[in-house]
Amino acid sequence: MCKLSSILETLEFLILLGYYYFEAFILFICPPCKKNVAGEIVLITGAANGIGRQIALNFARLGATLVIWDIDEEGNKETIKLAKENGAKGVYAYRCDCSNREEVYRVADQVRKEVGDVNILVNDAGIANVKTFLELPDADMEKTIRVNIMAQFWTCKAFLPAMIACNRGHLVSISSGTGLIGANKLTGYSASKFAIIGFLESLAFELQAAGKKGIKTTIVCPSFVNTELSTGIRVS
Repeated sequence: MCKLSSILETLEFLILLGYYYFEAFILFICPPCKKNVAGEIVLITGAANGIGRQIALNFARLGATLVIWDIDEEGNKETIKLAKENGAKGVYAYRCDCSNREEVYRVADQVRKEVGDVNILVNDAGIANVKTFLELPDADMEKTIRVNIMAQFWTCKAFLPAMIACNRGHLVSISSGTGLIGANKLTGYSASKFAIIGFLESLAFELQAAGKKGIKTTIVCPSFVNTELSTGIRVS
């Protein structure tokens, strides 16, 4: 039964992989109209380095107003510098520990007062511990869950009401290939990335049922990307 289950899971993954590659190919051949984000307020968590920084720089080139969150203040400063070099109209950086619910809500209030309502929310903040399940301390597992998925609950709760009020906005969650299939020594990380997919898919259905079709959702599942986060994974 175990072998059969593994085979079925592998087949399911390969079918999904094939579907998404086919979808990407079709979109490459017939790309949809690009959204104009000039002047939009875009908040990106985990923007001090890695994927989050690159997302910020791309939005900078498109004329968006950037709000970057990270616990790494030096990294925030470097992202600000690079964003301005890439044409950002406005960049606001906030130190925020995304594992702390009270701090997330406090900084969210500060953003609304100082910058305005967020139009596009990109949840990218994430951490990973490369250890076997039994080696992984409970505290590390809990922090991984708080940063990788609970923070997404909190940021969406903070900024979604304004989007609902005007039926306009976009929620983007950075999951992972390990959110589609598990990986060795990444139990906490993989569990949190699976949760992201379930969370945003369910939230998308809620918004549709409420008639809020102007609020879009996007889940991104990168494979291996050479960032600080992946260093330990690569070495292992």
